[in-house]
Amino acid sequence: MMRRMRWAALAFCALAAAPQPVAAQVFNPTTYTLANGLEVVVVENHRAPIANQMVWYKVGSADEIPGKSGLAHLLEHLMFKGTPSIPPGEFSKIVARAGGRDNAFTSTDYTAYYENIAADRLDLTMKLEADRMRNLAFEEGDFTTERAVVEEERRSRTDNSPAALLSERMEAALFLNHPYHRPVIGWEQEIAGLTRQDALEFYHKWYAPNNAILVVAGDVTPEKVKQLAETYFGPIPRADTPVRDRLKEPPQIGARLVTLKDPRVEQPNLSRLYLAPSDHYGDADVGPKESAYALEVLSEIVGGSATSRLYRSLVVDQGLAADASASYDPTAYDYATFGIVVVPRPGVAMDKVQRAFDAELTRILKEGIGPDEVQRAKDRLAATVAYARDSLHTGTHVLGAALATGQTVTEVEAWPERIAAVTPDQVNAAAKALFDENRSVTGILLPEAAVSARAKPAAPVQPSREIR
Repeated sequence: MMRRMRWAALAFCALAAAPQPVAAQVFNPTTYTLANGLEVVVVENHRAPIANQMVWYKVGSADEIPGKSGLAHLLEHLMFKGTPSIPPGEFSKIVARAGGRDNAFTSTDYTAYYENIAADRLDLTMKLEADRMRNLAFEEGDFTTERAVVEEERRSRTDNSPAALLSERMEAALFLNHPYHRPVIGWEQEIAGLTRQDALEFYHKWYAPNNAILVVAGDVTPEKVKQLAETYFGPIPRADTPVRDRLKEPPQIGARLVTLKDPRVEQPNLSRLYLAPSDHYGDADVGPKESAYALEVLSEIVGGSATSRLYRSLVVDQGLAADASASYDPTAYDYATFGIVVVPRPGVAMDKVQRAFDAELTRILKEGIGPDEVQRAKDRLAATVAYARDSLHTGTHVLGAALATGQTVTEVEAWPERIAAVTPDQVNAAAKALFDENRSVTGILLPEAAVSARAKPAAPVQPSREIR
């Protein structure tokens, strides 16, 4: 999972006022809100005559009705099936004929659609996106065909990938009650049961301008984007979209273990997920959302580079692993996860790697992390900000994902300062709160032969700390 960087400042102004650029550390975006509630963000980047347009809807797989998993993702596919003025399958062809390219993706918390196009053709893509925001139309045959496409996508990307299956099962085990336990693509039997009516109801329930964000970056001006947005999106009426009031996690009182044995596994690995607060959400069990900044620094220290704690210990010093890394993405409407992956070297027993891995985490908790190490991690994180202006896509992704998951303008703008302000005490406190085995799931991926060999180990195998 990629770590999300809050590299920009946003400032909103009234619809009647002309958009004015505001001071920002990286993107210097201009923002405004249309009368129908559509949030618009413009990032000027005149390096090339190109525009990157994204429309983000504040709805994802976690907003599905129980028993209808995969519906948000299936609707993403169906959004390309046309409107009364655009025949099925023509959307992407029209963009391609204009020299552009388009695609879309779905997550737990949002669904996003994007086009890269010559800046002077932005009116075309804006018109197309506005049309399908309110006029989506597809027949039963189109729905059935696309549902079959999604079923095949699940088979090829998940069912045929032991690593993907393990990740799916680990998340299902980590979240006991919250809808994040559902896979974004959906469970196989529930995808098969989805209907055209399900998709249409979901579309009319969530797809509206007041539940969307339009982000445009590139060789554009705020004034031109505002004009186009008001022309194409402005006439679309608001809708009464639901409040995202999701089930919360109960206090977790037992660690879990998921072991996947599969003859297709070529590279065994050990992974672990911890429940953590996000930018937008925290509670008494996982910690306050303000600790997200300390967790980003902790992730960099634990496994963010070849100089990280786990890499140095397991790969360089002990020679037990070929790789070791950590990741933490705080971009979530509710809970976030802190993940660690260790890849053993060939011939090294998994239980030996796990003992060394747990020992390193214990050492962090007992000895703590010093000021110099914290400062170096903060410096590495800060250095990434310098590259943000070089990519059109960075701005549209960072701003869109942040706003779609409840981040405020001030919080997005303040990321560099808040990372710089993180103290060693905060990092150590975050580590002690995070590395609680009762809020974790450990995953072990092994080839069938390796698991069979472990049935009669030559030396005692460390007993599992997990209860499923």
